[in-house]
Amino acid sequence: MSDKTTKTIMEPRLITLHDCDFSTYIFEEEIIARINILAEQIDQEYAGKNPLFLAVLNGSFMFAADLLKRVSIPCEISFIRLSSYQDMQSTGKVKEVLGLTEDVSGRHIVVLEDIVDTGHTVNNLLHQLAERNPASVEIATLLMKPECLQHELNIKYVAKSIPNDFVVGYGLDYNGLGRNLRDIYKIVS
Repeated sequence: MSDKTTKTIMEPRLITLHDCDFSTYIFEEEIIARINILAEQIDQEYAGKNPLFLAVLNGSFMFAADLLKRVSIPCEISFIRLSSYQDMQSTGKVKEVLGLTEDVSGRHIVVLEDIVDTGHTVNNLLHQLAERNPASVEIATLLMKPECLQHELNIKYVAKSIPNDFVVGYGLDYNGLGRNLRDIYKIVS
């Protein structure tokens, strides 16, 4: 047995979902490393505040689960459902499918998103939350596409900024498929 450790080289994989091919883009190990950094920031900045995490379904479920496993301060989580996507395009219209039932007045809120691209969903949600008088509201997102933003948003917690590529996996889907993938894939055709 050798004392040397072997570094595993991640080989990109190609998958097909519906009519499109996708190639591995961000491996699970990098995703988890970036989530660890966010959890440490949140632990420091929300110590003693008992934040309420609002996970936006469906896409944020994996991000929310992995982040909350690493947040060590007392906190709560709830789930809301907003949607503005159809196929690979944002519709620009945000619909509240399943609303918030908790009283958020005076609470510190951290919204958990899988991806912020146009910002329509987050912008709409921030306006809805502001009407309920929270103490503070911040956004934590796994992925962000800065060049796609159509709203002025201050996203405090961003695990990774990416270009305007269509991505799936780790909660993100293409017409319902791909949410269960451990890695994130980007479209190649």
